[in-house]
Amino acid sequence: MNKYKTHTCNEISLEDVGKKVRIAGFVETIRDLGGLVFLDIRDMYGITQVVTSGNPEDVDFASHIPIESSVTVFGEVKKRDEETVNPKLKTGLVEIRIEEIEVLGKRTKMLPFEINTDQDIREDLRLQYRFLDLRNNKLKNNIILRAKVLQFLRNQMIEQGFLEVQTPILTSSSPEGARDYLVPSRLHAGKFYALPQAPQQFKQLLMVSGIDKYFQIAPCFRDEDARADRAPGEFYQLDMEMSYATQEDVFNVIEPVIYNTFKEFSDKAISNTPFTRIAYKEAMVKYGTDKPDLRNPLYIIDLSDFFNKCTFKPFINRTVRAIKVKGHMSKGFHEKMLKYATSIGMGGLGYLEVQEDLSYKGPIDKFIPEEYKKELSQIIDRELKDPSITGMISVTKVKVTNDLKYAKIYISILNSKDEKATIEGLKKSSGFIRSELARSVNLRNTPEIIFELDDSIEYGARIDSILDKIMKDVKKSNENEEE
Repeated sequence: MNKYKTHTCNEISLEDVGKKVRIAGFVETIRDLGGLVFLDIRDMYGITQVVTSGNPEDVDFASHIPIESSVTVFGEVKKRDEETVNPKLKTGLVEIRIEEIEVLGKRTKMLPFEINTDQDIREDLRLQYRFLDLRNNKLKNNIILRAKVLQFLRNQMIEQGFLEVQTPILTSSSPEGARDYLVPSRLHAGKFYALPQAPQQFKQLLMVSGIDKYFQIAPCFRDEDARADRAPGEFYQLDMEMSYATQEDVFNVIEPVIYNTFKEFSDKAISNTPFTRIAYKEAMVKYGTDKPDLRNPLYIIDLSDFFNKCTFKPFINRTVRAIKVKGHMSKGFHEKMLKYATSIGMGGLGYLEVQEDLSYKGPIDKFIPEEYKKELSQIIDRELKDPSITGMISVTKVKVTNDLKYAKIYISILNSKDEKATIEGLKKSSGFIRSELARSVNLRNTPEIIFELDDSIEYGARIDSILDKIMKDVKKSNENEEE
């Protein structure tokens, strides 16, 4: 028999009633009812309730054990009385009647914070007492989830014939996109090792040496500022390389890996493979960014040629972009969008409101000849029927319809004498407007996970990005269950 435990704290069930067992873990709660003391013992796997006998010495000893002390308990498994059954626990039908209890590690100081609490705790305090912070169920579950995701990714790569190779951590500096972390050498005074920003050179070395398919869960060290999906200093990526392979071969390997990983660990709807392919030029024209958020159903329409035929001089011989938004917006909303547009360097932001009878209303309406207004509707309607567009947004909750009633058409220009700068700047600025409009009218509330690839995809997948998405999904799912 193990000296400290025969079972974990989630294993004991009705089948064990009458058996002598031993468990070990932390004391999570103590309930002193006078003649009896109940303790919840927590380990990595779950919680088991233990209860003292009526012996006054046992009651006194158990009631004075500090919370979060480490203990081992030996006793007989008993079925709980009906009024004490806890359906929230896997072990909620049983309890252990204490025969022996030993304190293995006694807490000697006041806890700096409660372990399992929803209250916000200062980050510096959590880091100072990291060993306590990691006892929190949320962090523990994140660690477990990360381990499962990495193992799942590793298994999928091995099944596809890839060989896992760990490349060196201490290496020489090479040109990369960020600054290196340097490690001084003790044996070679004045010399330094560099931590790898990515295994780029090593995996190329493996390819030319005849290793046909390589992968690893690679640590990458970059001295750069924090990003939305990356902690500063260190992150991990699923790094891979193939010899005698085309871009399509790489896509065929990595797409099912990403799809299967999200299907396994998320309950969200996921884009089917093959993922939508978006070329850089197409993305910049239609979305104003090379990494479009496809949950946003809005896209950008080019009206440059149309407005060259109108009498509105600020739009003549300029690159003009438009975005159609469905819904009623107030005058204050238009003013807010104009203020936002000028704050990002745009020359202006006009709008046209489409009435129920398909007539127009707005500051630009008077500059559009009557014979051209029907043409404007046809242009927008034609753009909305573009099969490549509807295919990319068909899985979102908010559908883009061809109905122009009650729509707002936001039309933007950028002031610049440099035609190339105007076009490129307007693409990006229109992308900002697209994102701001979707945020302002709440068009990104969609439960789907959408993937897209572009022509400049790297041969690898960011593990921290994958984990971040999955953990957000798990958190939202847990919150919904609690509600």
